[in-house]
Amino acid sequence: MTREKSSFFQTRFIRFLGGKNLLFLLITLLLAGCIIFIFDKVDFIFYPLQVLFEVVILPGVLAIIGYYLLRPFVRLADKSGKGKVPRSLVILILYVIVAALMTLLSLLVYPFLRDQFTNLVEEFPNYFMQFIQTTVTFLNNSSFNELLTKFNFDYEKFLSDVTGDLVTTMRDTVTNIASSVASGITGFVSTLTGILLSLVTVPFILFYLLLEGEKLPKFILRIFPPRARNEVGQVMKEMDKQVSSYILGQILVSICIGVMMTIGFLIIGLDYAFLLGILAMVTSVVPYLGPVIAITPALVIAIVDSPFMLLQLIIVWTIVQLVEGKFITPNIMGKSLSVHPITIIFVLLTFGSLFGVAGVILGIPGYALLKVLVSHLFGLVKRRYNRFERDNDNKYDI
Repeated sequence: MTREKSSFFQTRFIRFLGGKNLLFLLITLLLAGCIIFIFDKVDFIFYPLQVLFEVVILPGVLAIIGYYLLRPFVRLADKSGKGKVPRSLVILILYVIVAALMTLLSLLVYPFLRDQFTNLVEEFPNYFMQFIQTTVTFLNNSSFNELLTKFNFDYEKFLSDVTGDLVTTMRDTVTNIASSVASGITGFVSTLTGILLSLVTVPFILFYLLLEGEKLPKFILRIFPPRARNEVGQVMKEMDKQVSSYILGQILVSICIGVMMTIGFLIIGLDYAFLLGILAMVTSVVPYLGPVIAITPALVIAIVDSPFMLLQLIIVWTIVQLVEGKFITPNIMGKSLSVHPITIIFVLLTFGSLFGVAGVILGIPGYALLKVLVSHLFGLVKRRYNRFERDNDNKYDI
């Protein structure tokens, strides 16, 4: 009896790598590389799409955030009125309430915060210089002085050089910005006009999203074949849940952090308590990195004030972070995103390098959406693989 000759794909090493699937993967990668190479050579064709994306992205993102913030109120009104009240009227009433709240905040809070911000900007260089002097005094009176002297490290000269370079850099930056604005006033006005027009369109986009946004998933499902609609509908539903949970949860968490920080700063008597509390609320939208950014100016002010104020500030910041991490975030956001903290840090660094501030803010929800999509695609691949793959458990001993 003649032994059947094994093919190249039946060899042990190639079977270990995937057999014919390896060839399919290599061909797929080759085709993907060719497509990317061709697109790179004809990228000018897609320039209009790039301009369209840049124009639409700002009002689109703001409108989507407003949509998820106001949608619960629209649904509550529909449920309470049992559909008898027109949705357009509900949206207009919400617009009036939001406009009234924004006007009230502008009249009551904005002047006070503006004065505090102006005073802080004027006095912060003095705070910074006193911070340097306090650091030098501490080093002179500590055991680090002898250690640094052994290594011939003149920290006073180092700190003075750093301070001088920082002041020079800030002065040069202001000068360059002023000259750039003066030389490119036309481009500056054009950019500012585009931003203002984008902001003006946000209420109109938001109105139609609230009015007909719930019809959009049904419209998208009609594009797909009937047998795929259940799967696509599940993906869209999970994506909607991820974005909604993140936006609503992150805003509520940020408000709680801002309120707790402000109360803590007022209790310990820290200068510019309200302004620093607002800064903590705004920057806490960015996980992990936001609190560090917010606490930096407060640390400088506290160090200049007194060591006891610094200790009080550290206690307040620690308590707020513990309350936020152990009680507020788990109860408000739960485990809807289920993203590891290390993954969050890498996502923030990557998206921030690629897209700047917008990437830092939108990186986490973008990653969550991508994770949902990839998870479902991977599930489809596994189901297809398990369906068509033969049971080879008897051939291999593990």
